[in-house]
Amino acid sequence: MGSGFSKMKKQRKQLEEQFAKMQKEMQESEYRGKSGSGLVEVVLTGDKSLKAILIKPECVDPNDVEGLQDLIVAAFKEAEKSLEESSPMSEINPIGLL
Repeated sequence: MGSGFSKMKKQRKQLEEQFAKMQKEMQESEYRGKSGSGLVEVVLTGDKSLKAILIKPECVDPNDVEGLQDLIVAAFKEAEKSLEESSPMSEINPIGLL
């Protein structure tokens, strides 16, 4: 009985270490989203923090600010979707670990 419990504790610790490593790697990763055929690009970090917004000069039209705003939102949504789809956490069922 003791050795089985000890083995489970060791496995749990290993899982926790792997989980922490995955979280760190994900937070350090960058996820990009583009819109307007690449005129606007948004870069998010793994924790969904906005790192950068890149706008090509030919995209800036003072008479169409709303269009630029729409492109930024679309690029952000694409980056967010990329982050969600590549997340290893999306494949893990935390209930199954209990």
